[in-house]
Parts: sequence; structure tokens; C-alpha cells
Amino acid sequence: MAKTERKADHGHEALYALRHSTAHVMAGAVLELFPGAKFGFGPPVQDGFYYDFDLPRPLTPDDLAMIEEKMREVVKRDTPFVHRDMSVPEALKFFGDRKQDYKVEQIQKLGGADTEDGAGAGDAGRVSTYQHNGFVDLCKGPHVEKTGKIGPFKLLSIAGAYWRGNENNKQLTRIYGTAFYSQADLDAYLERLEEARRREED
Repeated sequence: MAKTERKADHGHEALYALRHSTAHVMAGAVLELFPGAKFGFGPPVQDGFYYDFDLPRPLTPDDLAMIEEKMREVVKRDTPFVHRDMSVPEALKFFGDRKQDYKVEQIQKLGGADTEDGAGAGDAGRVSTYQHNGFVDLCKGPHVEKTGKIGPFKLLSIAGAYWRGNENNKQLTRIYGTAFYSQADLDAYLERLEEARRREED
């Protein structure tokens, strides 16, 4: 996949940066609430976004509400998303020092290829990162300018997902969410989800 190309399931282009940014804000909130959390991939998808985590305990629906609250705090801070390239040795040390084993593995694997969540090698021997509110992630963007540009969002569900989709690897916790530019669009989407749920129950 070329660096400027997005996968077909990444959703409408106008929402891509918004949802990508919201996924990063969610990951940062999870790290604040669960300091030992380790991070897998976190891409936008057709109707929202997800992020995979290796967490110290299973999550509950109450945890989703707590993560949302922390996310809203970060959105209100209006923190900028700051891009920075790191050399591979620098990135390996940075994420290794933070015990982010999945990121270390990804950096070792990059070799100039794009990744599932939009992180990629830029110039030879360098990797792209974005930071907001102290949270740094492998990522080639794009993002909105600041967290304050993130529109209404909702965390939807918790699921299990094997690292890299391989059942021989560890099962991670996947959090699904969605984000829109307006509350009306979010409400309409949530209503469609509820209608679909009701039809399944009938």
C-alpha cells in the first residue's frame, strides 16, 4: 500500500483524521488510567475506530465510561498533535524504555512498510510519531490540529483480538468507538445501531 493510500475500510476521507485523532486520545486516556497498558494497533475503520491494548485486567462497561470521561478532559485541554520523526535506534530506545513491546516489534518490522494503524517508516531508517498531551505513538497521520477539534464521540464495545490477527499470539483487548463532526450525526448513527440490535432480537 502506498503511503498516501488508505485502506478501503478506513471510511470517508473527511472523517479519517478526526477518527484517527480520537483513537490516539483514547489510547492516551487508557495509559493514564492503566499505567501498565501496552499498545497494539489503533486505526480508523469504516464507521469509527478501534485500538488494541494489553491490559492488566479485563475491562467492563463502567471502564468505558471512565475512559470517555478522561478523553473529554484531554479534548477540553485543546492540546496540539505534534509530529516528529525518530531514527530507528532512537525509537527502539524510546518505546523500549516505556516497555511498549508491541511498538518495539513494529519498529523492528517496519523496514519502510506501512502499518495497520497508519504508522510507517518515512525516510530510510526513520519512523514517524505523533504526540499529544504527553502520549507518543507510532503514526504517520493525518490528525486534526488540536484535541479541541475532535467532535462528539462514543466508545461502543469491548472485544478480544489476537495480536496481528494470529491466534498463536496473545489475545489483546480491543475497544471500538466512533466519532463525528456533529452530535446530530453521532445520535443518528447510534440510533441505527440500536435499530439493528432490536431487529436481531425480534
